[in-house]
Amino acid sequence: MTNVVVLISGSGTNLQALIDAKQKGELPVTISAVISNRPNVKGLERAQAAGIETLVIDHKDYASRELFDAELQARIDEFDPHLVVLAGFMRILTEGFTRHYSARMLNIHPSLLPKYQGLHTHQRALEAGDTEHGVTVHFVTPELDGGPNVIQAVVAIVEGDTVESLAQRVQAQEHVIYPMAVSWFAEKRLSMDNHQSVLDNEVLPPSGYVLDTRMK
Repeated sequence: MTNVVVLISGSGTNLQALIDAKQKGELPVTISAVISNRPNVKGLERAQAAGIETLVIDHKDYASRELFDAELQARIDEFDPHLVVLAGFMRILTEGFTRHYSARMLNIHPSLLPKYQGLHTHQRALEAGDTEHGVTVHFVTPELDGGPNVIQAVVAIVEGDTVESLAQRVQAQEHVIYPMAVSWFAEKRLSMDNHQSVLDNEVLPPSGYVLDTRMK
């Protein structure tokens, strides 16, 4: 069974999607721990309700990003995970940390990467007049939101969309594709090789596997 540690910073809706998929028998993993860099967030309650061990490592207690990442890495490694899953973990990670978990750390980002790396992605898509938006699961590398894409879900931007309405539709797809990607990894179908995502022994295109929801 693939051993997973999940990192969160907030409400943990993607964590809940993983927990739900596991409970339905759709995700062959053991979530051995959920670690948050913020205390008293909803995601910790979700983990505890599912019987998962939780830890809080508050980044505010550390004088530098490097010191925080060193402690975080040490605590993660106590669980000896095959995969580290960033589920709304709102920290920029140091190069040493990302290299330590190279090819075994996934992140989810609310845009069609490489578009709109960083924050405020929904607002930026609307301001640009885009007709489509979405969400990407990717392997984590030292470049912010720059690792090879694994899977994208594309959603239509419709007339009258607000940041809130668009975010809601994108988040619904997050909860579909993140368990898919983690399951592929657990089933040894997904890997990262030579800075490319490989699924079922085939190199994925730069976009990754694309789930187009625009016709739904």
